[in-house]
Amino acid sequence: MSRVRTVLSMRTREGCEERFEAEWLTAAEQIRTLDGCLHQDLVRDADDPRSYLIISDWADRERLDAFGRSSHRDRLLSIIRELRESADRHTYQVLHSVTGEPGEGR
Repeated sequence: MSRVRTVLSMRTREGCEERFEAEWLTAAEQIRTLDGCLHQDLVRDADDPRSYLIISDWADRERLDAFGRSSHRDRLLSIIRELRESADRHTYQVLHSVTGEPGEGR
């Protein structure tokens, strides 16, 4: 199997941005220890501070699906549900990755 990436777009309720970020970070610290979790990012829209993407890479679909059935996911979702206005998730198979060259200004 190949690496997979999930992208969850989420819009928080007004005034919930700081708590959402803090809760995500707490959950991410636990999730990163799970078998198969390779990387997680929380990014905020530069033009809409209530819109976020949660991006996570997993070693394969099986381990992502195991996370989907875990208590970690249940806890994360219970917190997120009260803070979000909307959410949409997609899973992608990672085909290629290219990293930048080390150099000046980086």
